[in-house]
Amino acid sequence: MDDILRLREEIESLDRAVLEALNRRLEVVFRINEYKQETGARLIDAEREAALMGELTAANAGPLSEQAVQSVFGAVLDVMKQEARRDTPAEPGARRRAPAVASLAIVGTGLVGTSVALAAKRSGVGRVTGWDADAATLREALGAKGLDEAAPSLAAAVDGAELVVVAVPVGSLAAATRDALAAAGAEAVVTDVGSTKRALASGIDDPRLVPGHPVAGGASGGPARASADLFDGATWFLTPLPASDTAAVELVERFVTSLGAHAVRLDAAAHDRMLAHTSHLPHALANLLMQSAASAGDDALGYAGASLREMTRVAGANPTVWADIFVENGDLIADALAEHRAAAGDVERALREGDRAFFEAWITQTAAARSRMLEHAYQTEARMLNRIRVRVPDKPGVLARITQTLGAAGINIEDFELRHVSPEYGGVLVILVAGNENAELARTLLRRDGYSAA
Repeated sequence: MDDILRLREEIESLDRAVLEALNRRLEVVFRINEYKQETGARLIDAEREAALMGELTAANAGPLSEQAVQSVFGAVLDVMKQEARRDTPAEPGARRRAPAVASLAIVGTGLVGTSVALAAKRSGVGRVTGWDADAATLREALGAKGLDEAAPSLAAAVDGAELVVVAVPVGSLAAATRDALAAAGAEAVVTDVGSTKRALASGIDDPRLVPGHPVAGGASGGPARASADLFDGATWFLTPLPASDTAAVELVERFVTSLGAHAVRLDAAAHDRMLAHTSHLPHALANLLMQSAASAGDDALGYAGASLREMTRVAGANPTVWADIFVENGDLIADALAEHRAAAGDVERALREGDRAFFEAWITQTAAARSRMLEHAYQTEARMLNRIRVRVPDKPGVLARITQTLGAAGINIEDFELRHVSPEYGGVLVILVAGNENAELARTLLRRDGYSAA
C-alpha cells in the first residue's frame, strides 16, 4: 500500500507539472498570436503543426505509442487553438427577449408537439398544458419535462391558453382543429403543424386560425425523441386563411421565431404542391427503391452500396403518419409521380438507344439544379463548397476527434455523410466545408492527425 500511495503521489506531482507546462505554453501561444495579428500572418500554421507532430513522434522514447503521442499532442494543439479563440464573455445583465405568449396548449403530444412544448419552455413561456387522445403518449410527454400539466381533456387543455398548437396526424387534423377552435376562448389563437394545408384552408373559416407547418421532424416519432432545438434554423411555413386575423398571424410568426425557426408565409395550395415535389414524392420514391432492391433477394440487400442506403434513408418512415400524408395530398403527389414517370420514360428510351448526348445534357442539368439547391441550403455559392473525403476506422472516438480538430481551428462543417463500408475497412466520411482556404486547412490538419483527406 505504501508503494501504491508513493506512486499516486508521483502521478499527482507529474500532473501538476504538466498543468503548469500547459499554462506556460498557452501564454506563449497568446504572445505569438498577438505578433501574428500585428503582422497579418495566418493564426494557424497547419504545416508547422504537422512538422511538430513528426518531430515529437521521432523523439518519443516510449513507452507511449506513436498513435498515443499523436493523439495527446493533437488534442493539446486543438485545445490551445480553442483557448486562443475564446469569445468575449456576454455582458452582464443582458436583456432577455420576452416570450411570444404567456400560456400555450399542445393538442397532440408526439414528437413534434412535445418538441414545440420544450422549445416554448426554453423561450420562456410560463405555462404549457398538453392533451393527447393516447393517455400513454401524454404521460410520456409529461415525463419529457415539456408540459407543466397533462390535461384530462382537450377542452381543459385549451382553457385559458393564449395560443393552441394542434399537433396530430394530418388524417385527423381538420377535426382536431375544429374541436380546438370550439373549445378555445374568443381571444385565443390556434395554429397547427400538419404537413398538408388544403384541408384546413377549404374546410374552416375562423379568424383565430393560422395554419402552419414546420419543416422538421424525424423518421420515427414519440415524446421520448422530442427536443427543444428541433426547430432551430428550420423553415416554418404559415398558410393564413383569407379570414385569418392579422394580429393572429403576427402572433404566430413571433412564436415561431421565438422557437428558433424562420417563418415563411405561403398559400395553402402552393404549399401542398411544393411539398408534394420536395418531400412527399421523395418519400414515395425511397419506398419504391427499397422494395425494388428487396425484390432482388437478400444477396442484393447484402451487397447494396452506400448510394442505395443514402437514397433510401427515409424509406419505411412512420407508417401511420405517412399513410395519412399520402392520402391527404394524394392528388398532388400522384401528379408529381406522373411527371416523374414521364421523365423516367425519357431515360428508359435513352438507355435502350445508347443516347450518350442525352445523358451528358441530363446529368449536367441535374448538377446545376443540385448546385442551386446547395447554395440555398448553405447560403454560399456552390463553387465555394468543398468536399473532403476521409477514410475512418470502425472504432470509438474517431468522429469526435475529427470534429474536435476542425472545430478548434474555427472550421465549420456545413454537412457530412458517413458511408459505412465494412467492419474491417471502416467507412468514408465526406465533409462539406465552405471556402477553399478552409478546405485546404482542414485537409492539412486531418493529415496531421494521420487521416487521409482527399
